[in-house]
Amino acid sequence: MDELQIVGDRIREFVMGKFPLARKRGIKDGDALLESGIVDSMGMLEIVSFIENRFNFQILDEELVPENFRSIERLIAFVHDRKVNDPRSSVKRQSE
Repeated sequence: MDELQIVGDRIREFVMGKFPLARKRGIKDGDALLESGIVDSMGMLEIVSFIENRFNFQILDEELVPENFRSIERLIAFVHDRKVNDPRSSVKRQSE
């Protein structure tokens, strides 16, 4: 399994497990999270905390923009881009 797929699986698993409306609607990776009401502002904070802890990097203030958090697809791209540009970050395996 490549790293991009691992990132996607972890983010998808978190969103589907944490937000009941995501499960109920059976959202796809490209579906809007905020605009559709699946995630609210508190939920966004939970997503930020999850990403920082799971992928071992700090999200900078200037990265806290809607484009990076619009959908699961955008979250995956954001995390992947950060990991490519910051080799100190890592994907923690499920057992960690």
